[in-house]
Amino acid sequence: MNSAKEKKYNYDKKTALQKAASWCAYQERSQQEVRDKLYEWQMKPVEVEDIIASLIAENFLNEERFAFAYVSGKFNIKKWGKIKIKQALKLKRVPDPLIKKALNSISDDDYLETLTELLEKKQRTEKESNAIKRRFKLMNYLHSKGFEKNLILKLLKPL
Repeated sequence: MNSAKEKKYNYDKKTALQKAASWCAYQERSQQEVRDKLYEWQMKPVEVEDIIASLIAENFLNEERFAFAYVSGKFNIKKWGKIKIKQALKLKRVPDPLIKKALNSISDDDYLETLTELLEKKQRTEKESNAIKRRFKLMNYLHSKGFEKNLILKLLKPL
């Protein structure tokens, strides 16, 4: 029995390449995201790798460009820290050297400024009156956003 959500795809290689190219043109994608999408379209492994090679050759797919765009978006828009960004890129199977290079594009001043802004905003909304519990909640919040414990503690020390 087929569920209503189950879709049948029957793309030939040329159609799949065109669809994948337009999908990549819309937004930067990692190789793994494209690979997953092609397998979702029920393409054969040999075809998947050929299509990915074509997308790279035509510059629709570029891991370095993806890593920089991803880091920039997650840091500037979502206000994620380096730990969370790095973990997300690892899940997308971006190579470690590219992750390091992309993370280094975040300036230290901007990083510390963002961390400080997040702390100040959370302090205004945190209702905990017990100082120790309050400090713990602030630290957990900032850590969940992906910031390093040593930087968090440095900012929380004066409080």
